[in-house]
Amino acid sequence: MSTNDPVIDPSAKIGSNVEIGPWTIIGPEVEIGDNCKIASHVVIRSHTRLGKNNQVFQFASVGEDPSDMKYHGEISHLEIGDNNIIREGATIHRGTEFGGGLTRIGSDNLFMPYTHVAHDCMVGNHTIFSNNAAISGHVEVGDWAILAGYAGVYQFLKIGAHSFVGGLTHVNMDVPAYVIVNGNPPSARGINSVGLERRGFSKDLIRTLRQAYKILYRDGKTTDQALEEITTLAGDIQEIRLLIDSVKASSKGITR
Repeated sequence: MSTNDPVIDPSAKIGSNVEIGPWTIIGPEVEIGDNCKIASHVVIRSHTRLGKNNQVFQFASVGEDPSDMKYHGEISHLEIGDNNIIREGATIHRGTEFGGGLTRIGSDNLFMPYTHVAHDCMVGNHTIFSNNAAISGHVEVGDWAILAGYAGVYQFLKIGAHSFVGGLTHVNMDVPAYVIVNGNPPSARGINSVGLERRGFSKDLIRTLRQAYKILYRDGKTTDQALEEITTLAGDIQEIRLLIDSVKASSKGITR
């Protein structure tokens, strides 16, 4: 073994056709699925499972101990799905006992340089974390959500599916599905229509979502009154019901 070979713990399980660069450390109880590419100078700390076809770039730290004062060395886990790209300098921490002991990330996500996913977070599929975006502990991020550069999210919040958080925005309340949130203090700016168009949503559906947004944000109704009217509008349209469910799921209140 040369001095620049990767260091792989004997308990680690490495799939087929996996590339691991020099000076990388693969710790105990780590599983790396088939066809993953792990660059040089990466640390995959412990009790972390990566699915297939993931790419981890140099100087990323994946599965490290959670930076939480309540963590006292107990075993906790990080689970990552397939086809994710974790760029250089990104940090992703395992869970804590208080939060259920698990951080989970789905598939087909992009974590740009120096992004951070804290302990006990649940991230869906097809999300994008732009440079330096960070989520605090116990945050939930829905499918297709985008966090722009330097966006930050406080603990225990929910970022809804298909939503967009603008650059330098510090989110302190839940973000409903489809909604654009921007500014400091953050405020709702409308429906993420550009993102929805790119994902194949029809013009009629986007128009209906805009109508639902107007009922929720612009008509002066209480949240309960707005949800009742949107429920009538939704009928059997599942995409509208996703908006309704994301508002109902909020325990911290939604960004206004």
